[in-house]
Amino acid sequence: MRKKFTTICLHIALALLAGVGLCAAAEQSRTTQWTFDKEQTGKIPTGATVFAGKWAVQTEFDAPSAPNVLCQTGKADYPALSLSDKIYGDMAVATRFKAISGDIDRAAGIIFRIQNKDNYYILRANALEDNINIYKYVGGWRSAIQESSAKVPSGRWQELRVEVKGNHIRGFLNGKQVVETTDNTFKTGKIGLWTKTDSVTCFDDVRVNPAK
Repeated sequence: MRKKFTTICLHIALALLAGVGLCAAAEQSRTTQWTFDKEQTGKIPTGATVFAGKWAVQTEFDAPSAPNVLCQTGKADYPALSLSDKIYGDMAVATRFKAISGDIDRAAGIIFRIQNKDNYYILRANALEDNINIYKYVGGWRSAIQESSAKVPSGRWQELRVEVKGNHIRGFLNGKQVVETTDNTFKTGKIGLWTKTDSVTCFDDVRVNPAK
């Protein structure tokens, strides 16, 4: 009797472990990720579309996922690109970034719910101003929705993340929520990356998780 009970418990435990494994695999399959490590250096990532600026994959000795990263080294009002044509609604987007230089700005941003090059949301971190702000870019004009203060060091890899559900937008720096707002302008769209003016900024390990 005791041996039978032990066998039943063992089967239950194995079933639970299998269930956990299947859930983890399903969650991983939902994630879209860009590490840029298989991309050709000196080029933009496969599937990306540049809106403005000078973007290229390059090798960085301290890349979070070695060896490649995606860097913006040009000058424009708002250097930006979309990473693919896939449309997302509710989702979370995270990226590692390093703000390297810039005399006017030293910014890193995630753009999301992109309609086209002139219409999208921005979550932006600025190492010169030490703030994390949410903007909307409508018809080629940028306006602030919500602003917040946060220490953003230069020359150091950090994580920027945005979570969007319905009209609710939350921004995180290194796992800590720093800004939050609501807005009804855009419902769905593509995702991408962004900097400002003369910012030289590198990005790595971009991940998108659609909401369950």
